[in-house]
Amino acid sequence: MCAGVQGLESGPQRRQVLFFGLGPWLLSGASAADGDVQLASVWPSGQSPQGFLVSEKYDGVRAVWDGQVLRFRSGRVIAAPAWFLAALPAMPLDGELWMGRGQFDLVSGAVRRTVPDDAQWRELRYMVFDTWGLHEPFAQRVGRVAQAISAAAQPWLVAVAQEPAESAQALQARLQQVVTQGGEGLVLHRADAQWRAGRTQALYKHKPEPDEDGQVVGYQPGQGRLQGQTGALLMQTPQGQRFALGAGLSDALRRHPPPVGTWVTYRYRDRTASGLPRFASFLRVREPE
Repeated sequence: MCAGVQGLESGPQRRQVLFFGLGPWLLSGASAADGDVQLASVWPSGQSPQGFLVSEKYDGVRAVWDGQVLRFRSGRVIAAPAWFLAALPAMPLDGELWMGRGQFDLVSGAVRRTVPDDAQWRELRYMVFDTWGLHEPFAQRVGRVAQAISAAAQPWLVAVAQEPAESAQALQARLQQVVTQGGEGLVLHRADAQWRAGRTQALYKHKPEPDEDGQVVGYQPGQGRLQGQTGALLMQTPQGQRFALGAGLSDALRRHPPPVGTWVTYRYRDRTASGLPRFASFLRVREPE
């Protein structure tokens, strides 16, 4: 029998949720409504993956379920169909709304409608990789997720497979296999790590080229054929450093660049000695959530 919600109390410092058979979920200042989620760091090249569980990184839209409401990672409510919400387990879930490899734009368009399109939502899958807030090691939380999703018995509700990798060579081989098949990359999570909001050294993303979200703080004017257009976006990294991002911008974006304050995602090859992204290339606007 799937666990059910016994109580829900909210407050600025603490939210406590009790689930039958699961014991207390003590969320110290963290909740889906606050937008407090775990964020992945970039996997250090050559590090041994022993002690980590590995899964595919699904290029979808992050969706956090608190047992009652489905939200973007920012905390804004997702307008999902009633049938979709009614089928979700009454326990916190964290995952990606996904339509398949290379279909990010379709997913993004579907889930950001204020009135959900039923046909589009029936093409979506909710790829669940964690249950947030539970003070248990990740490996145990994965078991909770699998049990709850099995009980829900919905073909579009999927527990993301988590498997160990024994060596850096085995990890690289798996990355190559996923990328060759059209996937984005891998996620590694320490099997013994408890849940913690924010960026953590227990959760990593591993891609052929790493990416990062930064904020637009200004513009660099174009020259030559780009006269009168945007030559580059002036970016601020999560670490507070600034750089110009011009590679990868389409002509449309150069004519109508993202407003100052917008968050965008860029790929990069490595970092300079000062920590700035090297050979950065624009990937996409991270639409407001």
